[in-house]
Amino acid sequence: MRDIPVNLGGYKLTIVEPPTPKMREDANGAQTPVTDRDGATQFTVSLFAKLRVKPGERAPKGEEIKVTLGTDPGPDFGEDVRVELLDARVSPYQIETAGRVNAGLAWRAMGIKHAPAPRPSGEK
Repeated sequence: MRDIPVNLGGYKLTIVEPPTPKMREDANGAQTPVTDRDGATQFTVSLFAKLRVKPGERAPKGEEIKVTLGTDPGPDFGEDVRVELLDARVSPYQIETAGRVNAGLAWRAMGIKHAPAPRPSGEK
C-alpha cells in the first residue's frame, strides 16, 4: 500500500527545520534537486507532531517527522511556526542494504498552511 491518506487534525504540528528543496546525491557525488514526474521541485520540512489534549490532560510524547512537500511553501514558514499539512499521505517502506533492513513511514503532503491560532481557554 502506498499514499494512504492521513488525518492529523488531532495533532499540533510545529516546524523544527524550515522547508528546503529536497536534494539527492547523483552518481558523481553532486547534490541535485529532486523533482516529480512533471519536473516540479520537491521540498522537505521537519515537523514535531504532538497530540492535542484537553485542559488538565497530559499529552503523550511527540515525534519528529520529515515530510516531502509537492509544492514550494513560500518564505513564511520558519522554525517554531504551527502548520497544517495539505493532503497528507503516508507510505510504509523497507530497504535492505548490506544485510541490514531499514523500515519506516515516508510522509508526503501537497503543501503546508499556517494553523489557526489557538483559542484562549474558556472560549467556545
